[in-house]
Amino acid sequence: MAAIVQFIGNRNEQAEKVAESLNLFPVPATALVLFIVLASVMRQIGLAKSAALQALPIYISFAIIAPFVGWIIARIFRLESGSASAVSFSASYRNSFVILPLAFAIPGSMPIIPAVILTQTIVELCFLPIYIRLIPRLFKT
Repeated sequence: MAAIVQFIGNRNEQAEKVAESLNLFPVPATALVLFIVLASVMRQIGLAKSAALQALPIYISFAIIAPFVGWIIARIFRLESGSASAVSFSASYRNSFVILPLAFAIPGSMPIIPAVILTQTIVELCFLPIYIRLIPRLFKT
């Protein structure tokens, strides 16, 4: 669907405006999914509060350092601006939702593993707007 919107957006000015406005939806959509997941498992996750809080400083440190690690790697390999931004963004925003269903499926994983993964997701979601502003500035040509 994204490819179709971009394809049409390249050929039509109104479609391009629609495509640009759709760029605003990933963060609220992720927040909605996170809210639904949290609401469904909140009682169990409350039991793992200490494990989640222990992981929090690690996730915040990673969130701060990762864009710059991506920047260094992009510079080492002399990547063009778009590719360099992709490397930095990919290093920073790992989308822990991908592994969350697997964590729920592990026998005996409740409540610790999902709580730690949801903590990671919350940190990623909080840093995402910063990444969206910061990463393109790191690679201005």
